[in-house]
Amino acid sequence: MKVEKRKISSLKGIGEKTEKLFQKIGVDTVEDLIRYYPKGFEIFEDPISVGEVEEGKVCTVAGMVFGRIQVSTNSKMQITTLHLKDVTGTLKVIWYRMPFLRNTLAKGGTLVLRGRIVRKKNEIVMEHPEIFYPSSKYEEKRDTMQPVYSLTAGLTNNSVIKAVKQALSFLDDEQDILPEELRLKYSFPKYEEAIYAMHFPREKEDFVRARKRFVFEEFLLFILSLRRMKESENRSENPFHFADRPEIEQFLGALPYHLTNAQEKVWTEIKSDMQSENVMSRLVQGDVGSGKTIIAFLALLLSALNGYQGALMAPTEVLAVQHYENISEMLEKYKIPLQAELLTGSMTMSQKKKAYARIESGEAAIIIGTHALIQEKVLYRNLALVVTDEQHRFGVRQRETLAQKGKTPHILVMSATPIPRTLAIILYGDLDISIINEMPKNRLPIKNCVVNTEYREKAYRFMRKQVLEGRQCYVICPMVEESESLDAENVIDYSQMLAEELGDGIHVGCLHGKMKQKEKDEIMSAFGKNEIQILVSTTVVEVGIDVPNATVMLIENAERFGLAQLHQLRGRVGRGGYQSYCIFMSASKSDETKERLEILNRSNDGFFIAGEDLRLRGPGDLFGIRQSGILDFKIADVFQDAEVLKIAGEEANKILKRDPELKDPSYKKIKNHIDHKIQQIMLETTL
Repeated sequence: MKVEKRKISSLKGIGEKTEKLFQKIGVDTVEDLIRYYPKGFEIFEDPISVGEVEEGKVCTVAGMVFGRIQVSTNSKMQITTLHLKDVTGTLKVIWYRMPFLRNTLAKGGTLVLRGRIVRKKNEIVMEHPEIFYPSSKYEEKRDTMQPVYSLTAGLTNNSVIKAVKQALSFLDDEQDILPEELRLKYSFPKYEEAIYAMHFPREKEDFVRARKRFVFEEFLLFILSLRRMKESENRSENPFHFADRPEIEQFLGALPYHLTNAQEKVWTEIKSDMQSENVMSRLVQGDVGSGKTIIAFLALLLSALNGYQGALMAPTEVLAVQHYENISEMLEKYKIPLQAELLTGSMTMSQKKKAYARIESGEAAIIIGTHALIQEKVLYRNLALVVTDEQHRFGVRQRETLAQKGKTPHILVMSATPIPRTLAIILYGDLDISIINEMPKNRLPIKNCVVNTEYREKAYRFMRKQVLEGRQCYVICPMVEESESLDAENVIDYSQMLAEELGDGIHVGCLHGKMKQKEKDEIMSAFGKNEIQILVSTTVVEVGIDVPNATVMLIENAERFGLAQLHQLRGRVGRGGYQSYCIFMSASKSDETKERLEILNRSNDGFFIAGEDLRLRGPGDLFGIRQSGILDFKIADVFQDAEVLKIAGEEANKILKRDPELKDPSYKKIKNHIDHKIQQIMLETTL
């Protein structure tokens, strides 16, 4: 049986219950498991002394238990506390919900603990560490790299490791899809060797070489797929006629501001596309706050004023509602005789039926919504334009779905991710690219500061002052790398601590990725109405709503994010007429971290920051610094792997120039993979 068709249940020890847990993490076959790479590694180095521990880092320390081990109970859980002592000092250590440790660890002797160092109430603490007792148990793992996988409730890291080890027995170099000429040209390891090194590397260099090979492969397949899709789409002729409309010039003249030169240029490019012989497929890249939304509105107006329909797709219901309200307000304020329509999944059946009727009749000229816009029940009268957010690239299948309801619509993708143009051209090879690289003149620049954790109390006082003046604040906490399930707990704990710190009268809310979409929408909506004054969140807030009243963004452990993502997060504030502030708090003392964060301190220009991020990254950590998901790559990182991306782009161009149909036998596996990938994309039914 082929490895890609062999079910995960064929492995020893995986019954029906465990199989369902694996399916929850997207692993259905042995091939899926082989390609289910670790999200990181535990690297077991020599223990350090208590005096050397650093806040924000995972450290291993050895010492003796000093004094009594205590178990206390707060409103949420039992906390076990001990003090670990060596010749350099004493370290406070805490565990949650593990009261039995008091008896286990009270026997004396040397103890090795490994855990993250955090600051709690101005005290350095090791939180919930792994225990090696007796200390000789640590020797067995020293100088090894142990894989750490993303999990779901009920699935342990050890059970994934056991399953992966079994799956690797099915490996065969015949499964390699990379042409031998490319493998040899770049000295990549063989397939079987590389897969082993991705899961169980003997040393860091083995993993780095293997990762580079699969990053190259991932980029190459992605770019070849894009190029082939673009070829098939380029034949689409423009079935619509868009005449210039005087109402648009009147609207622009009535606005309380002038479009920037960059906005004018991009609007001209979009209008030219919509009036050309072929259907538009364009990406508008614009920094946070550069005014992309008004450009999208102009395109929707051009479509609607010519008697067609335009649709705007948002990644969340809250954002869709906000777009709908803003567009409706502009149509009314500037007396433009068009009707906007909202369509989201949470609307009642009665509301949906009325919306369907207005869309089908053509009464609704501009339709705003989520993926509900492409469901079967939605029939358009004459849809000519779809504007969508980069978070949900409008795939081939969606275009076909709409084309079947009428004619092939023009596509406009809006992106706030500042990717350097050289990379954008490779990544968005199926789209023409426009860039808005100029900020509106009425925008107050955000004031930035990079501080260490000793500034935290002062930051809280500043946030309280802003709230008392009627403003609102965000606090961003990074994901907890050791366990995805702790992500939500981390934010909840922080929000509770902050609520206690700030006292009554200030409502602190929290938001995290484990919440259901409805809960997220409710929290964001409450924040938008100022029912919540301080929102503690993970990075899910990146795709939120515009809250012009929010003036402070505090980012904890800023060193754990990429510059591009930090810039995106900063863009959540500074959207109103008030002076806004971003506080980057870092526990790291390294010069490299200081240099990186200082770039954000000096500049609010996303494209400059992206370029500097690119310059400073280098090979970096094993998995890079956490970036936002610009595109859905398994292991590749657009910034960290920029050089590999460029090489893959060049090789893809050479391959297609030499053999456009990929008929050469050496490309057979690549062609099969790409055809399968395109087929998958075309079968997608969600945005």
